[in-house]
This record gives sequence, structure tokens and C-alpha cells, in this order.
Amino acid sequence: MNSEWNELSYEELIKRSKPNKTELSELSTKEMVLNIGPQHPSTHGVLRLEVVTDGELVIHVIPHLGYLHRCFEKHAESLNYQQIIPYVDRMDYLSAMNNEFAYVMTVEKMLGIYGTLPKRIEYIRVLVSELNRIASHLVAIGTYAMDIGAITPFLWCFRDREHILNLLEWTCGARMLYNYIWVGGLFYDLPIGFEEKCLEFCEYFYPKIIELERLISENPIFVNRTVGVGILPLKTAIDFGITGPMLRASGLKYDIRKVDGYSVYPEIDFEVPYAKEGDVGKVGDCWMRYKIRVLEMYESLKIIQQSSEKLLKEHKRTPDFDPRKLCPKKIRPKAQTIYSRAENPRGELGFFIVADGKSDIPYRCKVRAPSFCNLSVLPELSKGVLLADLVAILGSIDIVLGEVDR
Repeated sequence: MNSEWNELSYEELIKRSKPNKTELSELSTKEMVLNIGPQHPSTHGVLRLEVVTDGELVIHVIPHLGYLHRCFEKHAESLNYQQIIPYVDRMDYLSAMNNEFAYVMTVEKMLGIYGTLPKRIEYIRVLVSELNRIASHLVAIGTYAMDIGAITPFLWCFRDREHILNLLEWTCGARMLYNYIWVGGLFYDLPIGFEEKCLEFCEYFYPKIIELERLISENPIFVNRTVGVGILPLKTAIDFGITGPMLRASGLKYDIRKVDGYSVYPEIDFEVPYAKEGDVGKVGDCWMRYKIRVLEMYESLKIIQQSSEKLLKEHKRTPDFDPRKLCPKKIRPKAQTIYSRAENPRGELGFFIVADGKSDIPYRCKVRAPSFCNLSVLPELSKGVLLADLVAILGSIDIVLGEVDR
């Protein structure tokens, strides 16, 4: 057979290689299953995506979880209420302060001391949480730009994030997992000069956001890869329980800091960014989800500046101030069932706790994790998109697998 083909002329080889019409009519495509992850940079952690493709088109996506199971909820049912706080840090490890804030408020409501803490404690909690929110968004934006193919924004975001991590390390000695916000108070008061350093950071970082936004938002490759891709209609977002920047990018002005007005947020002037018609991107697309996170950093800077000024002028440190004064030595709430929530950088973080009234250990603990809920819409957003667009859609969701696999 080989010798026969070797003896053919070039023209005859071309003629024989072309299928006739009968053969063309019998050709058919076949679906192929690809595994993206669990070791893949674009999955932002140990997430496995089982992708059914037809050529370059995505037919269906099945997320497979459980590669980073924290067992948080079962751990919480074997520890007392104060001991749970370090485990809370390890769910969404990019925004540990926000996690602590939500959990501590839940326990304080169970004890009936929520809203009775000194204003200095409340403003410190808001201050460190908003610093952590910016640090989290910088990771989201930097890694997302890298998913699209841009290296410089990633380096810039991590450069500026270091300033925040240095501030938080100065506060409690840790850079990511803090154990700083306690039930009834704080681990320590702020270091002397911390408020002034926060104000200096605001002056430094504001022009950096403008610079970063110009670098990414005006990049034609980034625009082409994100505008009109992965559009999430508002009704679909509500049906799937989407919250946070993803929900606001779909056009709903909904922020728990405004809706519930917890802590001292009602005393602070800030806006809730949400998508509107007329912007570069379309309401609900990948570009808009990126843009909302950028705008939220501006608002967090406002909150940091106002909180720092309040701590310097109205709620100053005093020699007799003890941030642990109201921290109960033993927490044993009366029998009850409670659900409390807060605005995490990724959406609504809620804690559902059942207390039996007899023990200082929760009888049941369940977490409403925003990353888990937001990830659930990925199969819906990915139908019929190109394989390259799937990476852009997943990055725009901004998941943390420690929270997904809690």
C-alpha cells in the first residue's frame, strides 16, 4: 500500500486526499470532554471543570468541588465560639477580616450585646475590613488580568496589596489569617500612628487606582475579551442567589452594608456602585463585573478615610480603653436559632447557628458562602461560548476555593 502511494504524482495525491460528496455527507462531529483543573492557574484554586465541547464551543460545564475541603462547619460544632474565629479566617483567606466581622456579629446578636460596643471598636472593625476588601479586590483584578493575558496589572496589584498587608500585619502580627476581631471586642487596639498611616495610604492609592484602571479598561485586548461575554441577566442572578459585585454588575443596587446598616456603616458616607446602560461594557457581562470591583475600591477608600478621621478626632484612644473589656470569658448563649449576614468582598456571607442553651459549643453551624453560590451560575453562563471565553467568565466570578469547599 505504501509503495502504491509513493509512486503517485503530487497532483494524484491531492486528488485522492479530497473526500467526495458522499464522504462529506457522512462526516459528523463528536463531543469531547476536557478536564480543566484541578491543577490549573485559571481555575483560581483546586477546582475541576468537566467541560463538554464541540470543537471550540462549550456545550456544558460541570464544576467538581471537594479538592480543598475545610470541614469548617463540622469543626465549628466541636469548638467553643471564640475558638472558631481562626477557622473562619481560613474559608475566604483573601478577606479574613470580613469573615471575622460577619461571624462575630452573629454571636454578639445571640448574646444580646450587638450594638452596645464602644464606637472606637466598631470603627476599627470597619477600617480593617475595608482595607481587607481592597486587598481582596486587588487579587481579583490582578489575577483576572493575568487570565486574559496581561502580566503588568498583576504585578501592580500585588505591589499595592503589600501596603495593606503591611498595615494589617502591624495591627495583629499576621498577614492573611488574623484572628483580630473577637466576640465583644478586638484582640488589640490599633498601634499608635495607624490611623495616620491609613490616611497616607489613601493619598498614595487613589492615583494608583486611576493608573490601574487606565491600563486595563482602555486595553483593546481586554475589552474584546470581556465586553459582551458571559452576560448574566438580573433575573437569572436573583434566581441563582447571586450577591456582591456580580449582582451589582447585573444592574441591582444591593449592598448589605446599606440594606442592613450594620455596625457604623450608616454613619459613613459612601455609594454603592452598580451597572448602568451606557458604560463601555454591557450590563451583566465580564467587563462590568471587573469595573464594579474597581469602583468599589474607590468607595472603600472613602470609608477608610472617614473611619480614620473619626478615630483620630471623635473616638480617640484613651489610657483606660480596653478592647477586650466586653469579651466574655465563656460564651453560652440561650437556646435559639439565628441567621446573620454581612457584605463580604464576594457577596453575602451569612452564618446560621443553632444553640442548645446548655453548651458553649454550637449545636449546628452552617455558612452561606458567596463564592459557592456565585459559582453555581457558571454552567448557565458558559452555554455556547468559546473555550477561551470560559476562562474569562470563571475569572470574572472571583471565587476562593477555601470558601467554596468550606
